[in-house]
Amino acid sequence: MKAAIGPGFMVLLGIEAEDDKVDAEWLAKKIAGLRVFNDEAGLMNKDLAEIDGDIMVISQFTLHASYKKGNRPSFIKAARPEQAIPLYEYFVQQLHTITGKEIATGEFGADMKVALVNDGPVTIIMDTKNKE
Repeated sequence: MKAAIGPGFMVLLGIEAEDDKVDAEWLAKKIAGLRVFNDEAGLMNKDLAEIDGDIMVISQFTLHASYKKGNRPSFIKAARPEQAIPLYEYFVQQLHTITGKEIATGEFGADMKVALVNDGPVTIIMDTKNKE
């Protein structure tokens, strides 16, 4: 096993060819500040720091699959490894800088077996092209 975390976030990160460091910085800040963990009243009011949560980031280029034409997805929008790897590493570093915690990672480009225990109903899609 490469990595494991306790309570916190599993981030499936898809990097698009148009993405840059500004997108990585915005996304890292947004993720670190998300208030989606339950408080004492059972309301989603706590952020990652308040629960002393962890983060695992897994590269997931298939998030950029185009499936509208035919039945075989196209990944043309996904960034090539020579662009995606440095941006992935930069994003992980940004999360570390913001949270002060070590960030667990998958292995970029590997055929990984990923398990998730989703404690609650929260799954959020964030698109840096949709910041407004």
